[in-house]
Amino acid sequence: MKRKLKIEIGLAVLLLLIALFGSFLAPYDPLKVNYDFSLQPPSFLHIFGTDKLGRDVFSRILCGAKTSFGLTFLMLFLIVFIGMIVGLIAGLSNDKVESFFNNIINGLLAFPDTIFAIAIVGIVGAGLFNTVFALALIWWTKYARLTLALVKQEKKKNYLVMAKMSGVPTLQRIIRYLLTNILSQILVTAFLDIGNMMISLAGLSFLGLASQPPQPEWGAMLYESKQFMQVAPWMMFFPGLVLFICVLIFNLLSEDIRDYLDPKHYEELTI
Repeated sequence: MKRKLKIEIGLAVLLLLIALFGSFLAPYDPLKVNYDFSLQPPSFLHIFGTDKLGRDVFSRILCGAKTSFGLTFLMLFLIVFIGMIVGLIAGLSNDKVESFFNNIINGLLAFPDTIFAIAIVGIVGAGLFNTVFALALIWWTKYARLTLALVKQEKKKNYLVMAKMSGVPTLQRIIRYLLTNILSQILVTAFLDIGNMMISLAGLSFLGLASQPPQPEWGAMLYESKQFMQVAPWMMFFPGLVLFICVLIFNLLSEDIRDYLDPKHYEELTI
């Protein structure tokens, strides 16, 4: 494994640990209002400054990490799980069933992701879980299409044909043989989407559609800072910087994992 990949994995693990234990690391209560310290610039007491209510920005970023990462991975699990189930059913069924699911997938893919999510949130109401639901409702199609293509490619191969002829039960063939051969490609795609999901969630929070005050969440913090950009730029700068760094780390990590798991890499290892 390359040193660069090890460093990126270490940084990603560090971010996840901070997200898990951020509430214990925060020097102040992220919800405590103190008007005496309203809009204070960065200092030794408040290294990232304070917001309009005197709340410590650094503490809110630390505590907001759990929300931002938690919702991102919740949405990732939902769309991968739903997409794989639909893709497996479509790929292992007859042409009519496959055509039915393809029509649904193509119909949903015709809508722009963000506009579709905004429309759904407008119907069901603003909120973090409603936003996750809205984005999952459109993004599972990508994994359904990928799984369908992989299943159609794999089911014609000799190892599955031989397993069927040997009397291996259908469910065992799917789990033991088929899934083990397609899962790595699906997981690599999922890693590549982590950054996009974080940006999408933060974007909808920035529009006031996801996280609701006073809950700390990075996109919501950016939303709250809009009207104070001139007098308190640190309110927007630090949450935006942290979001940028996290997305950058996971994007670099996902690209290197993709290269590491690429079939050409395995060929090089066997030479």
